[in-house]
Amino acid sequence: MFIMDQYGLIGYPLGHSFSQRFFTEKFAREGIAGARYDLFPLPDIRDFPALLAQHPGLRGLNVTLPHKITVLAYLHALDETALAVGAVNTIRIRNGILKGYNTDVVGFERSLQAWLEASPGRAPANALILGTGGAAKAVAWVLERMGVFYRFVSRNPTGTREIAYGQIPAQMTRVDLIVNATPLGAYPSVENGPDLPFSLINQRHLIYDLVYNPAETLLLRCAKARGALVKNGLEMLHLQAEAAWRIWQEP
Repeated sequence: MFIMDQYGLIGYPLGHSFSQRFFTEKFAREGIAGARYDLFPLPDIRDFPALLAQHPGLRGLNVTLPHKITVLAYLHALDETALAVGAVNTIRIRNGILKGYNTDVVGFERSLQAWLEASPGRAPANALILGTGGAAKAVAWVLERMGVFYRFVSRNPTGTREIAYGQIPAQMTRVDLIVNATPLGAYPSVENGPDLPFSLINQRHLIYDLVYNPAETLLLRCAKARGALVKNGLEMLHLQAEAAWRIWQEP
């Protein structure tokens, strides 16, 4: 029986994801036959081996919340970047071998650099990263490479590089860039958003929200009203997806 090349996305929940539409349209547009992309809602990462057994045609997977870190325990190898970041959002499957990659760093770095190039004089020196999960780790890796000092913001901060949300106001006079690497504000909970002191946000601030559905989150809407320069995560999604596709097609 013919088994087509299958790709997909694991995470939970997946109702917000554009990945299936992105790849389905890509396959049709580029005439890629014998390939399909499916969503695999996976509440518990312990069910991951069973999912693989049920889908022998899988050649690659994207990974989203909440599994970008927990999936590491199920992989046979990591590429250099994924190892350095400590999180995976792309898996290549060859002959039963699962290798993890992080294309979030590609998507975020290229998207951020293009945004800054289009905004002369706005290169950030200090940043806050909202969240401490896999996406936040990718953002931190990029900012480190760019020489931008950053702190994580967490509900339960630990260590010298993490602060609580209540400590944000004291940081606002020196922070240039705020990156939301949490799912707050994503569909369907569109009226939620990170707890930021919007009265302290102004024209000097750059606000990058990795959420892309909706296109304008509550965070971006409120920050834009205060004069901040804002950007959502849709371009990052496209860039990381194309990078994942290239990885899946490697021999």
